[in-house]
Amino acid sequence: MSALSDNLVTFAILAYLVAMIGHAVEYALGNARTGTAVAAPVRELVGAGAPVPTPSAPVPPSGANGRSNGRARLAGLIAVGATAVAAVLHLAALVTRGLAADRMPWGNMYEFVLTVTFIGVAAWLVVLWKRPSLRKLGLFLTLVMVLLVATAELVLYVPIVPLVPALNSYWFVIHVSTIVFASGIFLLGVVPAVGFLLRNGYEQGKGSFPYSLAKRLPGAVGLERLTFALHAFAFPIFTFAVIAGAIWAEAAWGRPWGWDPKETWAFISWVVYAGYLHARATPSVKRNVATLLAVLGFLTMLMNLFGVNIFFTGLHSYGGLS
Repeated sequence: MSALSDNLVTFAILAYLVAMIGHAVEYALGNARTGTAVAAPVRELVGAGAPVPTPSAPVPPSGANGRSNGRARLAGLIAVGATAVAAVLHLAALVTRGLAADRMPWGNMYEFVLTVTFIGVAAWLVVLWKRPSLRKLGLFLTLVMVLLVATAELVLYVPIVPLVPALNSYWFVIHVSTIVFASGIFLLGVVPAVGFLLRNGYEQGKGSFPYSLAKRLPGAVGLERLTFALHAFAFPIFTFAVIAGAIWAEAAWGRPWGWDPKETWAFISWVVYAGYLHARATPSVKRNVATLLAVLGFLTMLMNLFGVNIFFTGLHSYGGLS
């Protein structure tokens, strides 16, 4: 069962890679308004008594441009299908890993990253189902999936081992599951956040790199609203997870908070994300400034996951890395 889980992760990475290539093809061939009608030019009439000009009826794209848009749309649909296949393989890898370990599959850093990335891609498929117009964000989402899942498999992988005694508690399910879920939503949330920063700059006339990458992304307003919605949804769950961790620490170690490196960085992440939501609700704060806080929040989450586990030791040193 363990070997099957490992193979499923490999196949999931390949499927994410296919999806990323498909989205890249769509991004390269399509335009900012793929699939929408293109209005014919308006011919103005001059002279006394001339009728008021009216726009001619929209006409669909034709010729080489239409064929290019058709191929772009097909590539995008294939990419979405490959992402769904990858998500199924990803879930199967987690299930088989859990069955082989006879526990929930998030007992070390490798398993934690696999679970967080699955939550992120599952949430993305839900968002995409409700808002298909956001499909071009899939290029960046699948790029993140390839990088993180491949890093987990190639760098963080550890064989299945029993839980350390401190984790053998029902709080393991309550605390870690909520941390995993919130982290997965934050992972998805940083994609439209970065997209908004790039697209907003592009719409303001910044055509240089990296803003030129955003010319085919959805509009900045929609990306910013999606960023806020995802973070507003995840933050209360993350808050509960931090509180549950403190309760578990009291039961396990006799104190709810001790400024252990992981506790410290969890607090930093909480403060930054709270700052983002407060800035987003403050009219005087520009949206791009607030969104920078959301990106900073995710960087603190990465520090807590990778930096703390690799460079620090403490009561939460369960990463599984030697």
